[in-house]
Amino acid sequence: MGDLLNVSLKTAFFYFFIVFVYRLMGKREVGQLGIIDLIVSILIAELVAISIENLSKPITHTIFPILVLVILEISLAFVSVKSRKVRSFFGGKPSIIINKGVINYQEMIKQRYTIDDLLLQLRQQNVKSIEEIEYAFLENNGKLSIFKYNFLGLPGNFPLPIIVDGEIQHTTLKNIYKSEKWVRDTLTKEGLKPEDIFYAFYKKNKMYIIKH
Repeated sequence: MGDLLNVSLKTAFFYFFIVFVYRLMGKREVGQLGIIDLIVSILIAELVAISIENLSKPITHTIFPILVLVILEISLAFVSVKSRKVRSFFGGKPSIIINKGVINYQEMIKQRYTIDDLLLQLRQQNVKSIEEIEYAFLENNGKLSIFKYNFLGLPGNFPLPIIVDGEIQHTTLKNIYKSEKWVRDTLTKEGLKPEDIFYAFYKKNKMYIIKH
């Protein structure tokens, strides 16, 4: 009876403790978790399970490593906000799966994303034909973001990233048939360099700039 009570108390404690931990890390829903977040979640679950099963183990032996994981997670999130290279290394970056109605098979192979995966996500978003899609991006969390042609079959007006954290996005330039020289010439007219730009996007045949 004593062991059962001990397990119940540990379970209740870790329930509220893990809720507090995830609130601290700022996570809202499972679908928003990246790779690092998922790893941390699995490790926390394993630590809690071991603690509940091992009645002789002090609860502090579980709390301390969980707090270490939380500190690492928050620190990494802070560094990722400051550095796109760190963010890309740990979290990856979106991949263009469909470009102007044409499937990018090379990128699908690179991401180990099958045609069945693609068709499933298209059906889930009520897309009847790939030709309806101007662009489709495979996001870091595995979801497919779809941008359709308008009802006349004309290109949409959604923004495409040109510069992110001072880095020119050559993949986007290739898709819109622009060159790095065009980007630099446009910035020079404004007295700017790519390093000065926090975010720049292309929309309606024009580049819009947000400085640091």
